[in-house]
Parts: sequence; C-alpha cells; structure tokens
Amino acid sequence: MNDFESALISDWRAHGGRVTSGPLAGHPLLLLTSSGAKSGEERRAILTFSRDQGDYIVAGTAGGSPTTPAWVYNLREHPEVEIEAEDRTFEATARIVEGEERDQLWNQHVARLPHFAEYPAKARRVIPIIRLTPKAA
Repeated sequence: MNDFESALISDWRAHGGRVTSGPLAGHPLLLLTSSGAKSGEERRAILTFSRDQGDYIVAGTAGGSPTTPAWVYNLREHPEVEIEAEDRTFEATARIVEGEERDQLWNQHVARLPHFAEYPAKARRVIPIIRLTPKAA
C-alpha cells in the first residue's frame, strides 16, 4: 500500500467511514479484501460504491483505463470477500453482473456518482459492474 492509500484509509477510519480530505473527500468508499486470482494472496482495493437493495455496487473503471483492474479478475476466481464500509467490516459474496441488470446498475451508479459517466468513453471497454452481497450475520 502506498503513502496516499495509507493516509486515505487512516482518514477514512478516523471519521467513521468518511474521507474528509484530499481528492476523494466526500466520496463513498469501501475497502475490498479479496484473494489473488492466481496467487491466492490477500489483495486490497479502495473503491467508490453505490447501494442497491442492501448490496454494495462497485464498478471496475480503473479511472477510465483501457485495462480491467486486477481486482475484478480476483473476484471471478474468488468471490468470497471481506468489505470494510460505513464504519463496519463484514463478509460478502461478489457477483459480476451482466446484461440488463448490469445496465440498470451502471445507470443507477452514474446517477449517484456522475463523474463515472466519462469512464466508458475513456476506457473504450464495457465497465464491469460488481454486486457485493453481505452475508447474514
């Protein structure tokens, strides 16, 4: 983890799951811990999310990069994850959504987070949408 990510996580944890400074201040963020697709080693990603019916929705934008982020491939191989969001930590199951559900969730995500609208044109690829469903406590 680099200095920016460490500072971001410290700020986020100190303020109950809200970032208060820097370029991501005010953005809804979660920390996703998954297993590497090939290595099985623990991997972390800081992601912006929206919500749908109690689930967390994340998009594999990589900031508009033409390459799908590695964490998406990790979830395909190992969908059981840990999430830290909104001042709590819990287990969840990841599912990459397709078709009509994907389109609906993408539109909903962009409506809540308008800066995401520019990513498909920048990336020149279909942005994966992932539904993270918390496991029952």
